[in-house]
Amino acid sequence: QVHLVESGGGLVQTGGSLRLSCEASGRTLRTYPMGWFRQAPGKEREFVASTRWIMSSTYSAGYADSAKGRLTISRDDAKNTLYLQMNSLKPEDTAVYICAAASRNHFTTSPSAAADFDFWGQGTQVTVSS
Repeated sequence: QVHLVESGGGLVQTGGSLRLSCEASGRTLRTYPMGWFRQAPGKEREFVASTRWIMSSTYSAGYADSAKGRLTISRDDAKNTLYLQMNSLKPEDTAVYICAAASRNHFTTSPSAAADFDFWGQGTQVTVSS
């Protein structure tokens, strides 16, 4: 079992920044991918970004097109924490941001489908005002 707890959400103005954190505990492995999804009211869960282990503490990152250039995913293995640095935020970024973790390795591609992940946090609300 993996327990994921997000934090860092809040209310910001257009163009502002936030840094989301996801602390993982339980039977998680550094080699298992982790990612961020978001879900706005009335909309389906949407992939944002994920990490895929390569070697040692090296990871490959994958991003949704909407996230490229503005959002950056990273992880601190020592703290067992996943981050999402969010810059140049737009109103369309408003959503509940949810941390996810896989239960197996994904060595070939960076996972981007919800079905690729097995554990989910409760989410943290990000609201971008205009």
